Amino acid sequence: MLLGDGTEPFNAVIPFRLRGTFTLKDIQQALAQIQHKHPWLRALISHDEKNIPWFNVPEKPISIPVRIIIRQSEDQWQEESRREWNTPFNYEKLPLIRFIWIKGEEVSDMLFAFHHCLCDGGSAMAFLKEFLSVLDNPAADIGIEKPILGIEDVVPSHILNSRRQKLKARFIGRLAATAIKWLPVNKKPVERQNDYLIHGKLDEETSQQVIVYCKFHEVTVNTFLSVTLLHAFRKVRGKKSFNKVSCPVDIRRFAKQIKADHIFAFGLMIVISLDEKLSFTENLRAMQKSVEQKASKLDPYTTMMVMESGHDALKSFTRLLKNGKSSNDCMFSNLGPLQIPHEYKEFTVDTIFSPSVIGPLGNTTTLVVSTYRGRMDFSIMGSEGYLPYAEVTAIRDEVMQTIYSQIKQTAIS
Repeated sequence: MLLGDGTEPFNAVIPFRLRGTFTLKDIQQALAQIQHKHPWLRALISHDEKNIPWFNVPEKPISIPVRIIIRQSEDQWQEESRREWNTPFNYEKLPLIRFIWIKGEEVSDMLFAFHHCLCDGGSAMAFLKEFLSVLDNPAADIGIEKPILGIEDVVPSHILNSRRQKLKARFIGRLAATAIKWLPVNKKPVERQNDYLIHGKLDEETSQQVIVYCKFHEVTVNTFLSVTLLHAFRKVRGKKSFNKVSCPVDIRRFAKQIKADHIFAFGLMIVISLDEKLSFTENLRAMQKSVEQKASKLDPYTTMMVMESGHDALKSFTRLLKNGKSSNDCMFSNLGPLQIPHEYKEFTVDTIFSPSVIGPLGNTTTLVVSTYRGRMDFSIMGSEGYLPYAEVTAIRDEVMQTIYSQIKQTAIS
């Protein structure tokens, strides 16, 4: 589904800033080492006689392509991120990942760009950590991944082979496929028009105050930011807002067979909304309860079995996502604190910017948050055809204003 027919990119970008001096040979060697660990970083995609795509690892590895440009400004990484979103992967001949080096004398910005069908943000952070480790020390041992080859490597055999579970998955799959097929959709997808990227970063003190605020109210940072985001959409867009935000949930929390360093892309999702009758702080508690209830009902094994049984409904599902009316305000993903060292022997990591991703399957509006070196970092991406740039900047400002006003209230109380 994420691959599509290959003509429309669905690309993610992880930008990071290093202080130090590097050679192309150093970078290529480090890339070769993470490719050696992870088979899917070497993989191409080929289609079988039924036109089903498969990862195919060639006997002779093809190196991760490196593009070098001279660093001219602090925000150049944003321009290059947008360029990478819209550059398709020639996945039959080259890996589904590439590297961009915005080369400076003492400071370099670097980007990993990869197709979203290759992996999710969690996997990407794992290979970024490994890349930095072997860039600093080529002799560092990062191990060898035993890749996930199929559903049988994730779903326990007693569930996968259960007649009851198989019937349940097939029934849900058929029901969903039939419903999707007959749902009314527009004849043409929404015109995306221009894509944009908006970046923001809280200072260390404010980031710490957000954590203190959340502990005080006994909610997660995720819940606080979700309420803040929905509140901002409602205030800026009024009746045009949907009061719905989709939040990806890391499947690794539920399926322990998927390790932190597995190259893997399969998303679980919950949808959250505000109760408009409640105050901001009342919504915090209500949403925290709601999120915990919804997360506890997530069943990764059944979900995967349903998806496996629904391959023939793929075209209808894709058509619904592309041409159906938008029903949520945005996607919101919080990667949390990034467990990546700051100081290495040969260089320091100045910052890791929150990843960005954009694809052709419906509303592109997405907020990704991460925290590195104690500072919370925001990337907002979207398209004029779904959410005008002027409105998203107003939403960004409203989010920031709400964060500051809420932590100020807690400090006073």
